[in-house]
Amino acid sequence: MRLLCPLFVTLLVGLLASCGQSSTQADQAAALTRDYRDLLTLFAEWRTFEQAPLREGAPDYTAATFQQRRPAFEALQARLLAMDTVGWTVAQRVDWQLIWAEMNGYDFNERILQPWVRDPAYYKAVWTDRSDVPAHEGPTNHGTTELWTYTFPLSAAEKERLLGDLRVIPPLNAQAQLNLTGNAKELWVAGIRDIQRQVDDLRELLGKEGVAQEAELATAVHAAIAATEELVGWLQSEAANKTGPSGIGKDNYTWYLQNVHLVPLTWEDEVMILKRELARAWASLKLEEHRNRALPPLVAADTPEAYASRAEAAAESLLRFLEEQDIVTVKDYFAPALREHLGAFVPAERRNFFWITAHYDQRPLYSHFYHWFELARMDTEPHASPVRRGALLYNIFDSRNEGMATAVEEMFMQAGLYDDDPRVREIVYIMIAQRAARGLGSLYAHANELTMEEAGGIHSEYTPRGWMKTERELLLFEQHLYLRQPGYGTSYITGKYLMENALAELARIREMEGKPFTLKDFFDQLNSIGNIPIALGMWEMSGVEGW
Repeated sequence: MRLLCPLFVTLLVGLLASCGQSSTQADQAAALTRDYRDLLTLFAEWRTFEQAPLREGAPDYTAATFQQRRPAFEALQARLLAMDTVGWTVAQRVDWQLIWAEMNGYDFNERILQPWVRDPAYYKAVWTDRSDVPAHEGPTNHGTTELWTYTFPLSAAEKERLLGDLRVIPPLNAQAQLNLTGNAKELWVAGIRDIQRQVDDLRELLGKEGVAQEAELATAVHAAIAATEELVGWLQSEAANKTGPSGIGKDNYTWYLQNVHLVPLTWEDEVMILKRELARAWASLKLEEHRNRALPPLVAADTPEAYASRAEAAAESLLRFLEEQDIVTVKDYFAPALREHLGAFVPAERRNFFWITAHYDQRPLYSHFYHWFELARMDTEPHASPVRRGALLYNIFDSRNEGMATAVEEMFMQAGLYDDDPRVREIVYIMIAQRAARGLGSLYAHANELTMEEAGGIHSEYTPRGWMKTERELLLFEQHLYLRQPGYGTSYITGKYLMENALAELARIREMEGKPFTLKDFFDQLNSIGNIPIALGMWEMSGVEGW
């Protein structure tokens, strides 16, 4: 029998059924079509629609505009539901599901999440770094300034692009003071920090080569700083009036998981899985410590030179292991993608959880940096389907990207990555415990059973060796993000669970067929499918309907 819970099958059977059926509204709105090309046309129209219209040069999130746009959204949704996908390939039907999920995400955001109303951090516009997943983590406005895409000093064309980006910030911040009428206390208070940081980022921009010397650019930066400072002051003045909960509740959380992120679980299922993983990680850690008790303890790098030497050796060890042990096809872009993110020495008193682990041995963290292999693949080997070529909206990729990055930490370990130093296995279990604890806290915060601070207490107290108590900034960042984006905090562990289930079930199917199963085929197939939810990836890999 399948390892997956019945809900997994029930959900996806329902999704499959919806491909071949049309609602009354859909029947009235559009004729049935068997042509996959119509889906791609609809996808292009949908993505154009999803970009918010402009109001005074900034994306328009006013209530009146959402109301005016609702009929157009419903018409697009009706056209999707009207499509008859009978006879389509599995890959084509998966693309249909992805668009269906994105439209559900838009609908959910408008009805329930409403980040432009409840979440001040939604108005953060300046981003200094590329995310390690296909898009920014959490709800993000459509008018961002992606500083990481610029090289200074700027060319004339790039100067004009940056000016265009910066000029969005003042009207966007003015609009925020109209739109932010929500009463989510914790989102409000925590979000002020994100907007305050934008002031610092903009001031740092003035220090980039050629910026302060360009009068037009400098004026635009100063205007953005002034507008951001004004928004911070307004948010602070309004904070005392905010008294309401920030979580979306169990029922909304479950609907979002199943219909937007296509994770076939409930809030209660995720609690069970995360509790199990937390207990398993702690127990496994203690067993590892017992087994390794005669071995010398790991010693942290204590100089920049020691860290750099270990980092290069760790990167080489991981890449060699993946290739020599036939884990995955190692592409030419793997090494440069990893080496751009090796990190650097951090003094002990300033290390957060992840850099604590990296100063003992970088390989567990670099395994998680599978993320960068995936982004490099998107850049150099874009998927043939336009639906999967870029980032899925609303963080729908989380079970795939965060689940994969978390799963391979333990998979690579079990496949022998640390046979040369068994003590490093302890770090892997500590990382699993940390992710299970923080995700569990986020579940209770979304159920409004714990405050964000209390959720952070679970995160901190249930991470082994006190490694989440050393640097509070990471704790605040993570719990705030997970309260902003339902399902993200748990996706590391639940995505890992779904990834392991996919591996197990595909191996079982191959065994029943009398065919060999290899890890390399598994990872290569998964990579070729793209950054889509694991449930859909397994359906495409197995060809078995009902996944």
